[in-house]
Amino acid sequence: MTRWAWILLAALAVAASAALGWQQIGLSSRGNWFETNDAAVLAQGRGIYDRYCASCHGTKLEGQSDWTKRLPSGRMPAPPHDATGHTWHHPSDVLFGIVKEGVGKYAPAGYESDMPAFGGTLSDAQIRAVLAYIRSTWPREVQQRHEARERAARGG
Repeated sequence: MTRWAWILLAALAVAASAALGWQQIGLSSRGNWFETNDAAVLAQGRGIYDRYCASCHGTKLEGQSDWTKRLPSGRMPAPPHDATGHTWHHPSDVLFGIVKEGVGKYAPAGYESDMPAFGGTLSDAQIRAVLAYIRSTWPREVQQRHEARERAARGG
């Protein structure tokens, strides 16, 4: 094979792997998309996180300092998405909704946040990929606790 044939073959293999990963998270049953271990999906999620989330939530998912204390504006700082935060306390459908639609629908009355809704910026598959990436960074124990909350939220 020529060099260009190998390059084309490699590009097709990468594209097929990514397509299968997107299909996995786009078509799986409710909640399961969050639990993917597909390397292409997780890499895509990390890239999306780095571009859209890290400026507030931190490059290491650490959140803003003193994230549990109100800012002078009365708003809350961006929380961490690592195991020290509360992201894993929420069912995946709620996390998806917060990213897509904004915090307002899911927060108590009067709660204000600087986090924008990303529904006009990111596709559903991209939102799922970034959430899958975040979950993939949690220790197994935290993932198991999230899974238990997920089952409870689904009534099982």
